[in-house]
Amino acid sequence: MGVLKYKHYIGSVEYSETDKILFGKVQGIRGLISYEGQNVDELEQDFKNGIDDYLEECKMKGIEPQKSYTGAFNVRIPSDMHGKAVLKANELGINLNAFVKTAIEEKLQNLELKRTSRPKRNTKEKI
Repeated sequence: MGVLKYKHYIGSVEYSETDKILFGKVQGIRGLISYEGQNVDELEQDFKNGIDDYLEECKMKGIEPQKSYTGAFNVRIPSDMHGKAVLKANELGINLNAFVKTAIEEKLQNLELKRTSRPKRNTKEKI
């Protein structure tokens, strides 16, 4: 699945085989901002228009617009894992938030390394 980015908002990109159309919705906000297009250019433009309309509506109503992914989220884990994480964080002299942030950063770095170190497939047949 691809993503679109505009003014700090992130949107999904999906394809409906039935309708033969690209579509998506803005991620990480409580409201619904959806968009569609027959091609990528139309999809991107409808995405941007949706964001701009949302921001204008918030301005007119005098409310603060939501942002995709505020940086705060709840994680449900088993209580024994929670306890172990707190103990390890204390051993390291950091709080639980810093411990979890570091763990996520390390996992993302490892995944990125795996992705970039994969050998590229040679699609040309050797003669």
